[in-house]
Amino acid sequence: MIQLIGVKSECDIEIRQKFSIVSSKLEDKLKNVYKITANVLILSTCNRTEIYVDSNIQGEELINAVFDALGWSRELITYTFYAKSEDAIKHLMEVSCGFHSKILGEDQILGQIKTAYNMALKAKTIKGQIQRLFQNAITCGKKFKNDCEMYKIPVSVPSIAVKEAEKSKVKRYMVIGFGEIGRLVLKYLAGLNTEIVYIVVRDLNKVKDLYENCNWIKFITFKERKAYYSNVDCIISCTSAPHTIIYKEELPKKKFLIFDLAVPKDIDAGVLTLPDVKVYDIDNISSIDENNKIMRKEKMEKYRYIIQEYIDEFIKWQSLDELSPEIQKMKSFGSEICEKRIETFKNKRYTKDNEVLVQTMIQSTAKVYINRAIDVLKEAKLQGKEDEYLKLINKIFC
Repeated sequence: MIQLIGVKSECDIEIRQKFSIVSSKLEDKLKNVYKITANVLILSTCNRTEIYVDSNIQGEELINAVFDALGWSRELITYTFYAKSEDAIKHLMEVSCGFHSKILGEDQILGQIKTAYNMALKAKTIKGQIQRLFQNAITCGKKFKNDCEMYKIPVSVPSIAVKEAEKSKVKRYMVIGFGEIGRLVLKYLAGLNTEIVYIVVRDLNKVKDLYENCNWIKFITFKERKAYYSNVDCIISCTSAPHTIIYKEELPKKKFLIFDLAVPKDIDAGVLTLPDVKVYDIDNISSIDENNKIMRKEKMEKYRYIIQEYIDEFIKWQSLDELSPEIQKMKSFGSEICEKRIETFKNKRYTKDNEVLVQTMIQSTAKVYINRAIDVLKEAKLQGKEDEYLKLINKIFC
């Protein structure tokens, strides 16, 4: 059964970061849960932690087992939600289309779902129904994005952060972290009249050939960053570090605008006490862009039917997939009949020239009846009559 364990969206950032899984440990966490369920994908982003499984273990037993496998305290279970079957399927389809993003309609989640899917493939922790479900969810998200044309009302956490900095007439920036979020931040900064953007990375060798002709971009190392704080007016931090990286005592006494786009937080709480420093975290940013929220919601609801189409398509496939064992039995029965008939023919007088022809004829005859029975069984399944048909087919073939 397809099931979902996720962190409630209304939890504040301090609670959410207790569930966050750093990317460097994600594969190990996947394999830990795989030992219990044998089919799992973990969707872990700055705003979301969700575990999708296909398992016979259900409900409280599954939740406890997953918490133990991930090293989470069971006291935190109260901050999670559980869904199964169609509810879990619907939730994922809605997530892929941006209905559950902190910024409604943000399509960044689609790329994050693809990343989670590829990680699970790499770790070899998904197959069958979970694999097909995520393939459908990604396709659903793409169609929704294209048909809904949400790009006409652009919105994402990085774009809102840059827009807010622009309002403050900031010209000198530092971006700490150059992963997916950091690259998006730079993309939006490129459209502004910026004087300089310092990009903090851990390994300069990985970026030495990037933006060589952009004199307003300068890459610096993580160790060098503190020496450049006095040169900037805005810091946008978006690392995947498991701990805070910017502290009160490190910052020079000057006005700063700081955006903390990371979960767990990059900015230490002490920074908030500095009188000349204004700090925005993920929760603050998501509440900034209320002007477009109603427009986005109305437009998204107009195209919600796309989600239902993909839910129906998957459930139909899932229903037929459940017949696979029965279909395999019927095919095996057909193969046995063919083998017996061919052996009978071989034991009689025949020439080598016509053996292949006879074998082909017998097999094709069996396939006609087997395939017809499979079609009838599938049709009955979709009509909810598979039990009575299955009894009859089993009597005939098995």
